[in-house]
Amino acid sequence: MADDISALALVCSLKASPEPSSSEVMARQVLDALSARGVSGRSLRVADHQVLPGTAADMGEGDQWPSIREQIHDADILVFATPTWVGHMSSVAQRVLERLDAELSETDAEGRPGLFGKVAVVAVVGNEDGAHKIIADSFQALSDMGFTIPANGSTYWNSEAMNPQDFKDLDETPEAVAATTATLGRNAAHLARLLAGAQYPAS
Repeated sequence: MADDISALALVCSLKASPEPSSSEVMARQVLDALSARGVSGRSLRVADHQVLPGTAADMGEGDQWPSIREQIHDADILVFATPTWVGHMSSVAQRVLERLDAELSETDAEGRPGLFGKVAVVAVVGNEDGAHKIIADSFQALSDMGFTIPANGSTYWNSEAMNPQDFKDLDETPEAVAATTATLGRNAAHLARLLAGAQYPAS
């Protein structure tokens, strides 16, 4: 139903739980923005799972990606959250995109790619530059896989140049970041409901 929308945040921190993570904090703020629009959501830290390298849906023994993949397919909105490392997305985020490559060959009963009709948004944190490039690269990859990107479908925070600080350690979220995240939540929830009620045409 268009009124029963859910989101999954994939947190691509290099840190496994329970280590504090700025990416986790940002992802939860996005989930809160979606919740304000009636979207249920949960967060999953990818580093807590063994995701083997490759581009198949299942890389065999020990690979825990299939269970993550199932949760992606069950959700209407994917929140792709990553830190910035040396100006790029994390290696964990890159691996997630590589594993999503398998979705290009998966179709539904009417010939549509399996991720058609699902929405993706991106959240980036870092104490160095690179957020815009990471968002651009992520949007291109996620769109290729079949996700739909809403207007203003990203949010990010960078620390002041030459003065590194972690997002999780801020006393409060900067107003501009909070406003951007709220817009993301509003637009993503709106788009997900539209697509839930009117799927893309069959091939």
